[in-house]
Amino acid sequence: MDQLITGIHHVTAIASNAQKNIDFYIGILGLRLVKKTVNFDAREIYHFYYGDAEGSPGSIITFFPYTGLVNGRHGKGMLNTTTFSVPSSAIDYWQQRLKRFGLNFKNPQERFDGETIIYFEDSDGLGLELVFNDKDKRPGFTHGHIPPEYSIKGFYNIEIWEEGYERTAGLLTEQLDHQLIVEKGNRFRFAPTDTPGNYIDILCSPDSMKGLAGSGTVHHIAFSTPDINTQAQARVKILQRMLNPTPILDRNYFTSIYFREPGGVLFEIATAGPGFAIDESKERLGESLKLPAQFEQDREHIEKTVPPISIHIDQYR
Repeated sequence: MDQLITGIHHVTAIASNAQKNIDFYIGILGLRLVKKTVNFDAREIYHFYYGDAEGSPGSIITFFPYTGLVNGRHGKGMLNTTTFSVPSSAIDYWQQRLKRFGLNFKNPQERFDGETIIYFEDSDGLGLELVFNDKDKRPGFTHGHIPPEYSIKGFYNIEIWEEGYERTAGLLTEQLDHQLIVEKGNRFRFAPTDTPGNYIDILCSPDSMKGLAGSGTVHHIAFSTPDINTQAQARVKILQRMLNPTPILDRNYFTSIYFREPGGVLFEIATAGPGFAIDESKERLGESLKLPAQFEQDREHIEKTVPPISIHIDQYR
C-alpha cells in the first residue's frame, strides 16, 4: 500500500493581536506570509499562513488572531512546542537577534546527536524552538533582512505532552504511517520518514497540569497526505480506530479531515495540494485578502471588520 501520511503539513495556533503576530513571524523570524484569509468557521477572524517561499508542507505555521483573547496554558494533552530548523552556523546570529528584540530564551542545549536547541516564546507565549543542525538540506526563506545562510528552513519537529505515549504512538504507527525513530528519557520521536520537518516528539509528562486553550496555544496539527484519494483511505483507517473523523472539508488550498487523538490533541489530515498559488501568483502570495467563494458576497463587511495590518521589514533588519 502507498504511504498515506508523508509528514507534517502545518501547525495552527491562536494569537491575541493580528499586528503583533505579523510583526513577530515576518519581522523577527523572517517567515513569508503566504496567505491572508479568514477563519472558514468564523469569517470575521483572520487566518494567517506563514511559511517558506511557496508555503510548502512542513513549513507552514498558521494563526487565528482573536483580539484580546486571554492566554491559554501549556500542559499535557496539548502540542506545546513548535521547532524551526536553521543551520548549525546560525546559533550566534539567532542568539544575538533574539536578544536584540528583547526575547527571553533558554541557554542552548543538546537534544539528540547533531541537534542544539534554543527555546523561546512569541508575544503570546506560544512555545517555539530553533534547532541548529546540518541535517536539513531544504533552502531557507528570507525577505532580505535576515542573511540567507541563517534563515529558517521550515519545521524540524513538534512536541506533544501526554500522560503516556503508548496510545498516541499506536495511532501514529498503526494508522498514520509513522515509525519510532529515536527515544531518550521521556521523549519518543516518530516520523514517516527520518527527515527534518516530519518529526513528532511525544513527551511523557504525567505530572504536568492539563493544557488549556487560549492565545499562545496550538489549536491543531495537520499531517500531509498526497491527495484526496489517500486522504479518504486514511479516513477509513481512522474510522476503524473509532476516533470519529469529520467528513472531508474543503479549505480552498487543501481538503481536510479532523479528529482527536487519544490524548486529546486535535489532529488534521490535509492534502498537499492544490496549494496556495491557486488564487494569486507565487510572487504575490499573501498580499491580498483572499476569501472562499461563499464569503465573497460579504467581502465589504469582512474587510471593515478585520483590523488593518501592515508589514514593516526595515525595522527588523
